[in-house]
Amino acid sequence: MFCFLSLCIVHFWAPTFKWGISIANLADSTKPPEKVSYPQQIAVTATGVIWSRYSTVITPKNWNLFSVNIVMAGTGIYQLSRKIQHDYFNKEEAAVVTKE
Repeated sequence: MFCFLSLCIVHFWAPTFKWGISIANLADSTKPPEKVSYPQQIAVTATGVIWSRYSTVITPKNWNLFSVNIVMAGTGIYQLSRKIQHDYFNKEEAAVVTKE
């Protein structure tokens, strides 16, 4: 009976559905870096970091919330690093553009 009741509360479903954001962010890693949005990825990263911390201080500890937010922060950091590398450290492409 307890297992059934735990599936009926928001404490379980909210972090479970949040996995969709992390999966979508992983799928976006196939997009070209110039199409990655700084504000969106900063929000994803900040949300992941903030809620990871929160999930460790609440009682009872919500490990599903913790794990989804660690993955969310990781995917956000990965996307931001792709975008920053493309915008600021892509010297080869900049050299080709200036030659044309």
